[in-house]
Amino acid sequence: MKFSEYQKLAGQYAVYPAKGNNYSYPALGVTAEAGEVVNKIKRVIRDNDGIMSEGDKKSIGHEIGDVLWYLATLATELDQDLGKIAQNNLDKLQGRKDRGTLHGAGDIR
Repeated sequence: MKFSEYQKLAGQYAVYPAKGNNYSYPALGVTAEAGEVVNKIKRVIRDNDGIMSEGDKKSIGHEIGDVLWYLATLATELDQDLGKIAQNNLDKLQGRKDRGTLHGAGDIR
């Protein structure tokens, strides 16, 4: 599935206050769901010495899906195409690789 297609389909399930003029709701959702991803990973580290079961992987995958949904919804709120965002990110990373600056800090490198 292409990101742009996912974004359009994901919009069918967007129900929140002031939809279409509310970037803060999906932005908060991204961080909340990302927190659930890392919390599940934390529990695997704590409870299972970092060894992930297939069930853990599946559960974390579901949370990653929730992160993706909120990202798609946020992109829509910002009038951005998720497919273009993804491509621009890959182009940026390729440029860094070409310049030997994948490692390091800062947005501009």
